[in-house]
Amino acid sequence: MPKLKTHSGTKDRVKISKNGIVRTRRINSNHFMQKKSGAAKRKIASLQTANNTNSRMIKTKLGV
Repeated sequence: MPKLKTHSGTKDRVKISKNGIVRTRRINSNHFMQKKSGAAKRKIASLQTANNTNSRMIKTKLGV
């Protein structure tokens, strides 16, 4: 059976921690930032943990 190729779009958007936790960007971070408070912008700037279902699919795409 041939090796699976890594999904390049997923590899650019996702980071996997040393312990195998999948970290992704938060939504609502592209535009309309002027009306958001500073606290909201700082929260949006941080990474979030993907849930179990999504993390399993993401790991499959990345071949991890």
